Amino acid sequence: MIAAVNDEEPRWLSTMEQRAWRAHLTAHKLLEHRLDRDLQTFGLSVNDYEILVNLSESAEHRMRMSDLADATIQSRSRLSHQISRMEAAGLVARETCVDDRRGTFAVLTEHGWATIQQVAPHHVASVRQHFIDLLTDDQLRELEAAYSPVVTHLKSLR
Repeated sequence: MIAAVNDEEPRWLSTMEQRAWRAHLTAHKLLEHRLDRDLQTFGLSVNDYEILVNLSESAEHRMRMSDLADATIQSRSRLSHQISRMEAAGLVARETCVDDRRGTFAVLTEHGWATIQQVAPHHVASVRQHFIDLLTDDQLRELEAAYSPVVTHLKSLR
């Protein structure tokens, strides 16, 4: 809920706040579009790559679908459709949870593992070129410090 809903006067953004907000939105959209285009060379989207990374960093290269949805900030149904497309490409497989028949794991396949190993160096180079190397170490520290309370707040609302 925003404060203006309860009949309070809205607190409009100052010129500086509006410039910062719009710079954030524009940078985020442009960066995600650029990274997505760079991944298309490998037949992947940013969402595909994020799932592959999460699975590659998980024990036994598997995660419960519900945990993967939370980690990638996707709805359960959207993730299910995404996993179906990735299954068709041979990148992941679904397995039933032995101890909970209602639960399902997403599991990285050998092809998925080979794909993340091939793509990761290119993706990191793209992230460096279009984001990291454009900022100083101090700016990166400030950016992390600025986003941490936002992330903490938004995660608390989930």
